[in-house]
Formats: sequence, structure tokens, C-alpha cells
Amino acid sequence: MNNQANKLKNLMNENGKRKSKNTHFISITSGKGGVGKSTISANLANVLASNNYKVGLFDADIGLANLDVILNIRIQKNLLHVLKGECSLEDILIEVKPNLWLIPGESGDEILKYNDKNIYERFLNQTSILDELDFLIIDTGAGIGGNILNFLEMSDEVIIVTVPDPAAITDAYATIKTTSKTKENLLMIFNMVKNENEGLKVFENIKKVADANIKNPLKLEFLGFLSNSKDISSSIKKRTLFTDDNTNSSDELKALASKLLYRLEQKVLNNVSNRSFSNFFRKIIERF
Repeated sequence: MNNQANKLKNLMNENGKRKSKNTHFISITSGKGGVGKSTISANLANVLASNNYKVGLFDADIGLANLDVILNIRIQKNLLHVLKGECSLEDILIEVKPNLWLIPGESGDEILKYNDKNIYERFLNQTSILDELDFLIIDTGAGIGGNILNFLEMSDEVIIVTVPDPAAITDAYATIKTTSKTKENLLMIFNMVKNENEGLKVFENIKKVADANIKNPLKLEFLGFLSNSKDISSSIKKRTLFTDDNTNSSDELKALASKLLYRLEQKVLNNVSNRSFSNFFRKIIERF
């Protein structure tokens, strides 16, 4: 594990001569579990890393973390061990592949006992090692719990994942309504749809309801879709990333990744503030 941390340090040192970059923080969330949020998070991170961006993948689904399973990675220690003071942040970082690093979360409920400002401040002191990331993909928990909302509010982009199922759509709308109190722009990905037309149809219905009932300023946008595909279900069973293969599903995710990159490039032109991993978490901690 220490060897992995040294690799990350070397990687970051190579870029030390360049002007400090702004990290883009992207939260991927959902109204309910089982809609493919974590699979999309992992594959989006994979696409960005494959295009030479330095990407951190943060498993922030506190208590139900599972990105290590999706990525077929064995982890020895995770965020819980850092919060307990048993190891440092750099000790738990895992290099998934070149340019892609996993910050593993905890799959049990013990981590909820460490929801304390002093503990998080200790964690903050170690975060500068990740300040040279281009992107931090935050795989949040499902629903609208307090900690989840903190991550959503502080992120540059919030992506809500849902499927064409009445219960999932209802929960996605609840997430949109709550998040709209602090975010004016929200993106949506529709998973397990028959085709793009079905995704757009469901999106337009949600947008119509949102426009009629949500009083806060809100711009809801369709980011993309993933068709209901055996390629994706097969990759989940094999614990591989479907974006490593040349398939329609891979093309669909790459298309929405390109759309996301274009949005962020436009924001960079209008935003010169310092956006680093450590500053991001400092603002999160200030909310406790």
C-alpha cells in the first residue's frame, strides 16, 4: 500500500512545475439504490482516466461502499481506518490503473460513529496529496441524507441517475426537489432504457413536473443515457468495466462524458477560483 502511495506522490511531483490546477468535483447520486449509480461512477472515472485526466474515485456511499467490488479490487484498509487514526489517507489510496485512484469507503455502519468535526479536520490535514487531480468523482449514497446533501451542494456538477421505473422516478424527483434548494443546475442520466427516445421521454415528464412545482430557480438537463444491455450486466457479473470494451454501451457512456467535459470547459473560462481536493473538504467540514 505504501508503494502505491509513493507512486501517487511521484505522479503528483511530476506535475508540480505546472500551475496548480483546479479539480472538478462531480457528485453522482440517485433517489434509490439499484439504479446503477456506482457502475456509472466507476465507468465515467475510467473514461476520463483513459483520456489522460488524473481522476480520483471517492466511495462516499457511507456504510454501503462497494466500488472495490465493482472494480474487482482487494482493499486492506479504508476511510474508516483513516478516521480512527490507524493509518493515513495515502495508505488507503489504490491505483486502479494509470491516472485512476480509488479512495475506498466503508461498507459497515461503524463509520457513522466517526461523524465528528475534529476527526475530519485530522483527515483534512492529509488531503493535499490529491490536490493535483483533474477530477474527483464522488459516488454518494442514495437518497437525501444530510451528509449526501453536503457533497451535492459543494460539487461543481451533480448527476442524478435513475431508471424508467415509477418508484425510481419518484425518488429521483424527490432528490431533484431537495437539491434544487442549493443547486440551480442538475444533470440526469437515464440507465436501463430501451433507447435514447425512452430516456428523453421520461426526462421530459420529470422536467415538466419540476417546472410546475419547484419554485427555486432550476435548470434540469439531460446528460445522457445507457441502454439496457447485456454488455453492462455481464461486466457487473465479471467485475470488469464495460468502458474497456468496444461496445454500444461504452459509446453511450463516452458520449455523455464528452458532453460533461464540454460543460466543465465552459465553466473554467468563467471561474478562476482555487478548486482543490483539500479546499473542497475544508468547505465540507465547515458545514458540520
